[in-house]
Amino acid sequence: MKELLSDAQSLIESGQYEEAVALLCRLGPPEDARVCELIAKAYHGRNYARGDVHTARVFAEQAIAHGSADPLMKELIDASKRLDAPLGHDLKKSTWKVGGPKEKRPEAEAPYSFVALSKLNGKADQPKDFQWLEKNIPCQKACPASTDIPGYLSAIYEGDHEKAYRINLRDNVFPAVLGRVCARPCESACRHGWEGLGDPVAICFSKRSAADFGGQEPVLMEKYFPASGKSVAVIGSGVAGLAAARQLALLGHDVTVYEKHDKPGGMMNQGIPVFRLPRDIIEKEIGQIEALGVKIICNAEIGKTVGLEELTEQNDAVVLAAGTLRPNLLKLPGSDLKGIRHGLEFLLEVNETGKTDIGEHVVVIGGGFTAMDCARTARRLGAATVQIEEELADKTAVSGSILRIPKGKVRVWYRRSVDEMLVTPGELEELEKEHIPLETMVSPKEYVGENGRIKAIRFVRTELGEPGLDGRRRPVDVAGSEFDIPADTILLATGQFPDTSWIEGALKNDLVEEDGWLRSGTACTTVRDKIFAAGDFATGASSLIQAIGHAKQCAREVDQFLTGRQRLKDVAVIEDVEETGRIREMDFVGLQPMSNIDLTHRDLTNEVETGFETETSRDEAQRCYQCHYKFEIDSDKCIYCDWCVKAKPRPDCILKLSKLKYNPDGTVAGWDIAETQDDVNLIWINQEDCIRCGACVDACPVDAISIQKVSLQTVPV
Repeated sequence: MKELLSDAQSLIESGQYEEAVALLCRLGPPEDARVCELIAKAYHGRNYARGDVHTARVFAEQAIAHGSADPLMKELIDASKRLDAPLGHDLKKSTWKVGGPKEKRPEAEAPYSFVALSKLNGKADQPKDFQWLEKNIPCQKACPASTDIPGYLSAIYEGDHEKAYRINLRDNVFPAVLGRVCARPCESACRHGWEGLGDPVAICFSKRSAADFGGQEPVLMEKYFPASGKSVAVIGSGVAGLAAARQLALLGHDVTVYEKHDKPGGMMNQGIPVFRLPRDIIEKEIGQIEALGVKIICNAEIGKTVGLEELTEQNDAVVLAAGTLRPNLLKLPGSDLKGIRHGLEFLLEVNETGKTDIGEHVVVIGGGFTAMDCARTARRLGAATVQIEEELADKTAVSGSILRIPKGKVRVWYRRSVDEMLVTPGELEELEKEHIPLETMVSPKEYVGENGRIKAIRFVRTELGEPGLDGRRRPVDVAGSEFDIPADTILLATGQFPDTSWIEGALKNDLVEEDGWLRSGTACTTVRDKIFAAGDFATGASSLIQAIGHAKQCAREVDQFLTGRQRLKDVAVIEDVEETGRIREMDFVGLQPMSNIDLTHRDLTNEVETGFETETSRDEAQRCYQCHYKFEIDSDKCIYCDWCVKAKPRPDCILKLSKLKYNPDGTVAGWDIAETQDDVNLIWINQEDCIRCGACVDACPVDAISIQKVSLQTVPV
């Protein structure tokens, strides 16, 4: 320490003020008179711009407060006071301490246009507020259900898994289900996964932890409004139908769900294997919806048990949420051969009966979730239907295990590359663990049969061409690369469409296009006033979380139709905080692995993923950057010392600007970087690049950086 101070003194005496500033900044906020004296002298000598004069004054005042008798300190203070009026800042006016105020501030408008939000505290609903939420909490923006991900990860880290579960339950309806099978768009957007920052937070597995440790007891949610006297019929009890039903019940409406199968759940029961999603998990979360008064009538096939026209007449509104059950079958030569099945039909039979006929060489065509489920299910079925080859089978495995059959009986074939596959992280690794080969860059061209049954399938090699409308590069056939693969079962995981065949009569003419798709009005409405559509039935095949997000929006539109007004609105809730509870070391904690059961126990019913332990869930949750915290420099307190700039971990998280540019609605459109120190009009935290590490707060010598927590909430109007 003494040597460093001596070096700084020498630099100042030789006129190397910039070097002295850089050296002294390494010490962090000063705590004795000698250090404060040197910093004041270094900034006074550098004198880049008015900010240096005021920085010198601040440290001169601190030096005197620590007992300095150096007369130069008083001279620096007097010199700075002469510049106070032109600067327009009162260096003594603030009473807030580091990271936030001593007392809760009133709900007041933000004093300057460059402040990130429209209010300093309270509920805000201006465009800039929602822009901040969208740009600064990328995981929540990516979640179709707008789940408060930082909120529930904070709760998990604090050990409050019950609170974490309730946050999830409020936002995405099926936390325990989604914690196992969500498509995880949030993780792709996670700031922690940005280049150079490591792996995304395991948001999905953390959601499961919230359910495992905080969702054991049924939760009865509080309704927004009392009974409305309005009734709504929902057709389909998949995630979209049930999510819409729950939201409508919370809004006070009487809801009845009609399901053609003998149990509710839709694709949760029919399309997802038990080894990924245990059925008691589904039943428990559906039970929480029924507890709100939602009635579910099973074995009710519309058009047979009850008619759509009849339901429309009997209810104030009807929501169509029948999913996508019409298979997209590849129209190739030989399509009529026996042994060719659609993947969802195959999964439905296995999930309902626990068995199905399957051949010895199974070819799965596709590169998404259904393809993975088909392949892993077929692999397990082989244990019961394929004759075991003694030299390859593992006879130590339990009966029904995937290790009781030879490798290579099931294969997945996909026409694009691995990068274009729509699967969740870790799914391909599980495919490999279960000895299921994956062949990419191949496209099916013809089914080859014998005696009316599939015998082989002809593929052609592909290469990737230009991107299509979905952004993925299109596969292009490679001439002369055809080859045949033996196959006695083909499972087509090639997508599916809404099945509108059950809509009949005049309603069919109104609601259904010639190609079988629903004729829609807006995103959730149809051309008939009382009839709405939710989830995949409206949008086409998507993920569970997308269907839930769409259903929530649909419920709002139904409510507005029934009541004649918008009764819910989204707001940004802004709260002052003193600290985030994070320390920099948390940024370097590694991704926590999910534990799985051994291969010897993998069959049709044993759940493969076993979940985090309690402490592991907290270890993972602490990795979250907590992007719902807003760090902002108070320009009335900033002395332009550049300490925060020197402490910043990323190139663009704190910027020295000459100008901010705005859109007409007040949102920031861009900025001009200051070319010289004299051009600096604002030191500004670029919220989008900020990783909430708190280094700037620790470095600031005048407590000019405040922290606020910002959350998106839905509230009654």
